[in-house]
Amino acid sequence: MTANPTDVIRDFYDKLATGDAPGALGLMAPDIEWTTMWHYTVEGRGPGPVAEGLFKPLMAEWTSFSLVPTEFVTEAETVVSLGDFKGVHGATGKTSEARYAHVWTVSGGRITTFRQYIDTLAIAQARI
Repeated sequence: MTANPTDVIRDFYDKLATGDAPGALGLMAPDIEWTTMWHYTVEGRGPGPVAEGLFKPLMAEWTSFSLVPTEFVTEAETVVSLGDFKGVHGATGKTSEARYAHVWTVSGGRITTFRQYIDTLAIAQARI
């Protein structure tokens, strides 16, 4: 039995929260399309480009960060998670708190697309 889409996305956030990046990447379809709305760029499709273009630079730039979903809205294979990004920027030591909306598509128990919408001003202010 395939997990429902909301459970897959909750599992993704849980894995990130415990530092299990390989487990989070393992929830992705081999051809996942990942779209970010800030300065990280995922070039190409698949978990490898997500790790290289997002996970590695994110962990290098922020000394600590968390993504805390506060609400899930699900319609068929689409899951929207609303929540909070909180992080401490490594170079400036400034704290950022930014609201986000993540739009996910889950098919066959795997994440196939991701689109990010985030308060980019709140992020930018921590970087300067």
